Amino acid sequence: MMKILVVNCGSSSIKYKLYEFPSKSQLSKGIIERIGEEGSKVRNHNQGIKVVINQLLGNKIIKGLEEISVVGHRVVHGGEHFREPTVINGKVIEKIKVNSDLAPLHNPANLAGIMGCKEILPETKQVAVFDTAFYQSIAQHVYMYAIPGQYYKKYGVRKYGFHGTSHQFVAGRAAELLAKPLSEVKLITCHLGNGCSITAIDKGKATDTSMGFTPLEGLMMGTRSGDIDVAAVFHIMKKEKLTVEQMGRILNRESGILGVSGVSNDIRVVKERAAGGDKLSRLALEMFIYRIKKYIGAYFMVLGGADAVCFTAGIGENNEDIVGRLKEDIYKIASPDTKVFVIPTDEELMIAGLTYELAREGSDRK
Repeated sequence: MMKILVVNCGSSSIKYKLYEFPSKSQLSKGIIERIGEEGSKVRNHNQGIKVVINQLLGNKIIKGLEEISVVGHRVVHGGEHFREPTVINGKVIEKIKVNSDLAPLHNPANLAGIMGCKEILPETKQVAVFDTAFYQSIAQHVYMYAIPGQYYKKYGVRKYGFHGTSHQFVAGRAAELLAKPLSEVKLITCHLGNGCSITAIDKGKATDTSMGFTPLEGLMMGTRSGDIDVAAVFHIMKKEKLTVEQMGRILNRESGILGVSGVSNDIRVVKERAAGGDKLSRLALEMFIYRIKKYIGAYFMVLGGADAVCFTAGIGENNEDIVGRLKEDIYKIASPDTKVFVIPTDEELMIAGLTYELAREGSDRK
């Protein structure tokens, strides 16, 4: 029996779940929010980890720290350094720091959680599970951008992909529902939440995905623009005299469903406003659905068909009307055998499973 603590650190939050393996039983879960914000009692992630451990002890989920066999951490960006879950050591920590340039909003928070656990649980093995690792199977002609190669060599500018643990989890569940080995199916998985991505999966391996160098590329999202002509970005910056940082905020925080609707990034609010006749909310919905259709159609071509198209995450799991519209269009182009599934994602369980397999091996992967 092995107790596995899964830690998912955001910029101002810590989500956690405690599992027991191999039974996969969830023993506890929780979230620490507003870390470092004005008025919060939790000043930093180190203190947040202490709160997590104290909650587990105080609620008698564990009797002592030694009961936690291993900690699995979500790390958003592994760059090209990491192709699989990795036992954390000094070298791994340094590489996570290097990759913080590629994910400045995520990796520093992920690393803060790691360092907090190292201090509080110094004898406990820790494992990093990278969002980007699932996409290391993508071919070079897919992940490269059509820009001078020096920028890839010098700065690692290429498609990386994100939401990897979610897509990997959903792919495994889809294969179970199809009653086929994962190695024998072609899948299109759609993670639709505030952040959105679609992945083409062939024989259990990712062959393409909509997100790119950062999570900004691809689908229209809650507050992210998704695909846009870069020349349009330059044009706006010139006309508005914007800095790179200001433009980055517009594209990442003020665009997408929020930017088009002018109302909210919450799909529930936008649907309600659209139903009431608000034209911009209706436009936001139509744009959102159209871009999903466009990527699904492209990945049908990439894969040469699909055994199933899967929807997951907040929007994908809870909006029958949107999925229903997409389902109608999928069946117009798909074979009669193609299935459409709505599959609740469980990234923490996926991280726990990958952590368990690596911890059980008893050897560090570099």
